[in-house]
Amino acid sequence: MPGAVEHVQGKGRDGWHLLREGPVLTLTRRVPVRFDLSACTVLPTTGRVLGRARLAHQIRQDVWRRLQRLRGFVPAVRLEQGADGMHVTAGGALDAAAPLPWAQAALAEVLADPASRRRWMRHAEVRG
Repeated sequence: MPGAVEHVQGKGRDGWHLLREGPVLTLTRRVPVRFDLSACTVLPTTGRVLGRARLAHQIRQDVWRRLQRLRGFVPAVRLEQGADGMHVTAGGALDAAAPLPWAQAALAEVLADPASRRRWMRHAEVRG
């Protein structure tokens, strides 16, 4: 069925939801997913096959480590394969007040960090 969303409940106690809709994968703690705070980037994939769920979890971990002191923050990551690479939207819902300016800057820094980007790609690469 076109446009159908496949919902895969997280295993065990982790409680993460994987929502798959065609080329889009979203990792979130809560459904429906919200991006009250977000930043975007494109990861070049040039011939690599990536495990999208693995990539999303790696990005989510780094985002959480950086923003865990942001009150009411619930991280989420959205991935979409495009012709120019993997389009990443990271951020999430805020149950508290509007995001502080440092939070937006910190999120952008996480996504731009070259060492993290290389680690994410290494971890997510599917080797045949």
